[in-house]
Amino acid sequence: MCAVAGALWSLGSGASALRAAAGDPQGLVDRAGADALVLVVVTALAWSCWAWGAVGLLLTAASTAPGAPGRLAGVLLGRLVPAGARRTAALALGLGLSAAAPALLSPAPIAVVTAAADTAADSTPAVSPPAVDRSGTPTDRVTPDWPGVPSADGTPPDVDWPAPAPGAHVVVRGDCLWDIAAAWLHDQPAEVPVTDAAVQRAVQRWWQANANVIGPDPDLLLPGQVLQPPG
Repeated sequence: MCAVAGALWSLGSGASALRAAAGDPQGLVDRAGADALVLVVVTALAWSCWAWGAVGLLLTAASTAPGAPGRLAGVLLGRLVPAGARRTAALALGLGLSAAAPALLSPAPIAVVTAAADTAADSTPAVSPPAVDRSGTPTDRVTPDWPGVPSADGTPPDVDWPAPAPGAHVVVRGDCLWDIAAAWLHDQPAEVPVTDAAVQRAVQRWWQANANVIGPDPDLLLPGQVLQPPG
């Protein structure tokens, strides 16, 4: 917009010519001919279009402000600027902000803590290696006791969280309720064929049975969710 304004200022008629033409257009025609009046009119129309575009850009930027000022700017923008021009102004502002973002935003400084690490390393008591007998076998071995670690004799670990109930489905990446319901219908001992309508009804039943897990959007499943089959 600044470049367009500079071009209009250098190529169009000046402010004095615009005032003279507005006060006495016939006199301008008599002195300089009809071409001078046409140039003045074209310049005035071009400045009017430029002002309309500048107001549209300002209102587009102001409409993003929170509260009553933003709502007022949005109402004025809808009345003064058509939808196509509003989209163009929003695109122009977005491109301008995208171009200016690297200069306006600087990465957060990365704090490198060395003294604290050195202090912690100095304060850590030295641990002597376990004693080793002549056969090379350590005489003192520490066995971890947190869940999920096999015991010293190789027995499977004892997990302290419950396993999914029989028939439950654990969501993995790429799952959707339609595929889950269709597979569930195929496993049911029924003589009727599995149609799209039946799958749609099964999807609704699965969603109703697991609404507290899935949430309000049945198309949004998260890996790790445990879905119970409908009763």
